Amino acid sequence: MDEAGSCASGGGFRPGVDSLDEPPNSRIFLVISKYTPESVLRERFSPFGEIQDIWVVRDKHTKESKGIAFIKFARSSQACRAMEEMHGRCLGPYDTKPIKVLIAQSRSSGNHRDVEDEELTRIFVMIPKSYTEEDLREKFKVYGDIEYCSIIKNKMTGESKGLGYVRYLKPSQAAQAIENCDRSFRAILAEPKNKASESSEQDYYSNMRQETLGHEPRINMFPFEQQPEFSNFDKNDNRGQEAISKRLSVVSRVPFTEEQLFSIFDIVPGLEYCEVQRDPYSNYGHGVVQYFNVASAIYAKYKLHGFQYPPGNRIGVSFIDDGNNATDLLRKMATQMVAAQLASMVWNNPSQQQFLQFGGSSGSQLPQIQTDVVLPSCKKKAPPETSVKERLFIVFNPHPLPLDVLEDIFCRFGNLIEVYLVSGKNVGYAKYADRISANDAISTLHGKILNGVRLKVMLADSPREESNKRQRTY
Repeated sequence: MDEAGSCASGGGFRPGVDSLDEPPNSRIFLVISKYTPESVLRERFSPFGEIQDIWVVRDKHTKESKGIAFIKFARSSQACRAMEEMHGRCLGPYDTKPIKVLIAQSRSSGNHRDVEDEELTRIFVMIPKSYTEEDLREKFKVYGDIEYCSIIKNKMTGESKGLGYVRYLKPSQAAQAIENCDRSFRAILAEPKNKASESSEQDYYSNMRQETLGHEPRINMFPFEQQPEFSNFDKNDNRGQEAISKRLSVVSRVPFTEEQLFSIFDIVPGLEYCEVQRDPYSNYGHGVVQYFNVASAIYAKYKLHGFQYPPGNRIGVSFIDDGNNATDLLRKMATQMVAAQLASMVWNNPSQQQFLQFGGSSGSQLPQIQTDVVLPSCKKKAPPETSVKERLFIVFNPHPLPLDVLEDIFCRFGNLIEVYLVSGKNVGYAKYADRISANDAISTLHGKILNGVRLKVMLADSPREESNKRQRTY
């Protein structure tokens, strides 16, 4: 790895190039901040086991970090546990961006990417022909939670071939079983099932997003009416009688991964998270999708129910009753839409701002803040001459919020000096006199919807860095 800088400051064994993948799956691949030092990586990952080396990929010319690193552990189970515990975590109080932790592919593959769960959780073992599935489960349950066990049998006689599979819930459990079980079992990671068929479908998965954004798919909204597993979808579907919520259940005859599920439902703005639920007793795909607001969930349900993914396989989408009152959700959605319209009117026609603030005899000031976010109480602004400790960059979608609303929102975290909008653009900045207040604003507001406008709140580049950026020529 000619671009990688490495660190072995902890002393001890440092593997050679030929032993980087010994044992298999003992290296992890990380996507981190460019400013994360190796000392922080060693501090946060050493609790999972013996670290043999750390590589931080650096630019050949500037020697600056590219935000990519590798950590080599002594054992596969240590690397797997580090991936399970640290993926999606933040490394420090001021490093608010979650890191990505994956098991690195072998160097011979030339492509470091995540390894599918089945490749890390399913082991292949040699067993006595007298073993039953219960015997197999009893022998290997000491290493972790088992999803299922199966014994390979002769199709003609039904007799055991002395071979079996054990599927664990976590990769670290499968790795511990391989490392610690009796050598007579000759345990190894099993090849994934249907690997060839999965690769043949990859063209469908990689092009689905572009196809959907490129044209309006013709969707049969009720394709499962004769199938019991999709019996909850009815031609006479009535929204007033249906349990409307921000959560959706997704069912497919073809299994799907979390990345594939995300690629489908991220087409509709407002996706909060998605999760694949495995059913060991069937080959159907099951998943749960949640949006930040009920409007996005309603649109996704009625737009993607019956969508063909991959072509020839229709997915079923339904609401999950989460116990919330549908009337309250619809009222909240309507309030957000009205607030967004008011904010848009102010932005497009500043002369209407006086009407909004002093309209009617009540003298109430509009727009008020409408959001699901729990905001702190209002705090005083810092004096204008206070030195700036942190600047935040704010992106608005679909349009900026009024300046008085912005100031009301961002001053609630304390130590706000100034908030302002960039003329003609859907972006703005907030200046804080305290870094903790700025970080609190990021963690509370990033990705949230206020008055029908989604905010992206992140740390701004320093003025010096911004001035050194190359100007766009297009």
